[in-house]
Amino acid sequence: MAGVPTVDLLALRGFDAVSYHLPNGPKAGRAEHEVSWRGRVWRFLGPANREIFRRDPEAYAPRLGGFDPVGVAEGRLVETDPLVFAVAAGRLYLFRDAGRRERAAVEAALLGEAEARWPGLSGLTDGLPPG
Repeated sequence: MAGVPTVDLLALRGFDAVSYHLPNGPKAGRAEHEVSWRGRVWRFLGPANREIFRRDPEAYAPRLGGFDPVGVAEGRLVETDPLVFAVAAGRLYLFRDAGRRERAAVEAALLGEAEARWPGLSGLTDGLPPG
């Protein structure tokens, strides 16, 4: 509709994507340290984390569009809780619950299966991750 402003959705429910990769993370970001990327507003603790993200957002944004890897591996898009996560091989994965995170930790091939299946499911998201 003409004249209707677009609204970017809040990524990771406001948690700082860079902070997941640091000790004691994740931490809530602050509105004064935001950046828009791929239809989402990403918040950060401070300008340093915001700039780290800006330089390489793919390295810090959740993999699989922010969907649960167990669901993706099964061919389904399952929403996640940004406080249930794992960083594997330097990449952030979000999970629906701790049981699913444990399953991914035990089943070594699961993340690889999810990554392989993701290209076929990614078009169903309209480019907007749940997280």
